[in-house]
Amino acid sequence: MRKARKAFARFWPLTRGDRRWLLLIIGCVVVSALAETASILLFADLTDHALKAGSLSAFWGPAGAWLGVAVLGALVGYLGNSLAAWTAERFVLRLRAHVFRHVQRMPPHFFQRHRRGDLVARLTGDVEAIEQMVVSGVVGTVSAAFSAVFYAAAALWLRWDLALATFVLAPVLLLTARRFSGRISSAARDERTADGALTSVVEEALGNIVLTQAYNRRRDEERRLDREARAWLRASVRGARASELYEQFVEVMETLCVLAVIGLGAWEISQDRMSLGDLLAFAAFLGYLYPPVRSLGGLGLTLTAATAGADRLREVLDARPAVTDPADPVAPWPVRGRVSLHGASFRYPGAAADSLRDVTFTAGPGELVLVTGASGAGKSTLSKLLLRFYDPDAGAVRLDGVPLPDLPLDFLRENVALLPQETLVLHGTVRENIACGRPGASDAEIERAARDAAAHDFISALPEGYDTPLAPGTAVLSGGQLQRVAIARAMLRAAPVLVLDEPTAGLDALAARQVVRPLRRLTAGRTTVMITHDLHLAPDADRVLVVEEGRLVESGTHAELLARGGAYARLHGAAAPAAPVAAVVEAAAVVVPIVDRGPAPALTSDGTSAALSRVWP
Repeated sequence: MRKARKAFARFWPLTRGDRRWLLLIIGCVVVSALAETASILLFADLTDHALKAGSLSAFWGPAGAWLGVAVLGALVGYLGNSLAAWTAERFVLRLRAHVFRHVQRMPPHFFQRHRRGDLVARLTGDVEAIEQMVVSGVVGTVSAAFSAVFYAAAALWLRWDLALATFVLAPVLLLTARRFSGRISSAARDERTADGALTSVVEEALGNIVLTQAYNRRRDEERRLDREARAWLRASVRGARASELYEQFVEVMETLCVLAVIGLGAWEISQDRMSLGDLLAFAAFLGYLYPPVRSLGGLGLTLTAATAGADRLREVLDARPAVTDPADPVAPWPVRGRVSLHGASFRYPGAAADSLRDVTFTAGPGELVLVTGASGAGKSTLSKLLLRFYDPDAGAVRLDGVPLPDLPLDFLRENVALLPQETLVLHGTVRENIACGRPGASDAEIERAARDAAAHDFISALPEGYDTPLAPGTAVLSGGQLQRVAIARAMLRAAPVLVLDEPTAGLDALAARQVVRPLRRLTAGRTTVMITHDLHLAPDADRVLVVEEGRLVESGTHAELLARGGAYARLHGAAAPAAPVAAVVEAAAVVVPIVDRGPAPALTSDGTSAALSRVWP
């Protein structure tokens, strides 16, 4: 019960906006319980004065009063139950939004440690379990308590001695519920965990359906699903058996008490100490009394089951974001786009070694800096620091000389745009996928961004044009076309700093060439940090940085680093036989003459970077 109290105290504040409605619901509950009590007393009066005497004239008064009380109880019950359902769903909506808002602030490693299907289960089933404890549980407890008090008081008023004899059942129910609570709590926790695992298996299998079919893994996935489903089945059946055993035990105890009352009542009637109406009313009160007493006894079972969901939600809510907004942020300013790392070192939580160690470099406005290195060298970690998904463990990352922790996260990410390696596609139209780069952009601005990204022509050729629906894993567009939609999204954002993470990864030579052209426009005039294995893009860079085992080991132009014969020369030699975009470079070399590198990147007459035009067509 201590865990249940902690869980209740944790989530009760989320009812703050609905507490006046909870009070109204409780008022309806009280009126409904009083109406039920009055109905039973009117039934006793009807039995003794109309039925027993066979008098029709004695029937109309109690019957009319009974009907009036029943109508009042029905109206109040409808109002109370409707309000209770509305309030419960509002709480679920608020709690789910609260958890989802928190999850969206979590760093990337959080999602590597938690399966997506399990997070979905926590946002659905576990949230509803909390509602059963905090809202429905409160309403149900108050309803059961008032009903039990009214029915018990009426039974005591009719025959206090018989009532006291039958009240012995209440502590038996409470003790029984306490005995069963441990089993049900354990089963509920296992069931919620198994449900999350089951959802994860389905989500993973459907998300990788191509791999499943191509490698004939259908039976393997079916076995995974069967294993998790059987774990869920065992936990669910175990909990159902414990609950059912409790219910049937209580049913037998209630029957014994009712039979004892009827037996004692028959003896009392034979002694002329009790009327038939009083006996029937007394039995009815007991019939109405035992369900709320049973509910109060089963409250512990409900709480223990809900506590399992609360524990799983607390695991998520107690996880701390890797970064937060500063308490005293720097005022916004027109960002020029100079980014710099100063002795930055970083180790992922739980990792055995640093991903970056003492990295220092600067990239200025209009400059293209290419970062390369072997897989696992720490290149992509740079993008996470520049977007402030994490803060470095040592050193600093700055934007225009201002440390990133001093900036509001929204302001930073409005001015530093990321083009990730994975082409992110949202459920929505092509227009909506581009517009998410800058919500509120006009159709003309969206179309202009698509034209600049060389995407307008193929988008217009789609059956529904910009209103064509897209979804993750879509086959409507090719990989290169999706990448150009992503470039249009970045162009629409118009951030002064651009981080490109493997922009040509997974593309063939033709698709890469089609992507490279809009990239020239995208990077023009912006500070660009390009993370790539594709060293055929290196001649276009103003500077190449080579990262090896988390350290920045070389820095210079493509020609300078080749001349040194160091780490970059080795990478370049290894990449040459498998050039992913060699055709792009060769075609560009035929059309565009190579010019000498100047001291700083200049803009050509069409607004693109002169440095990029040296090789990119």
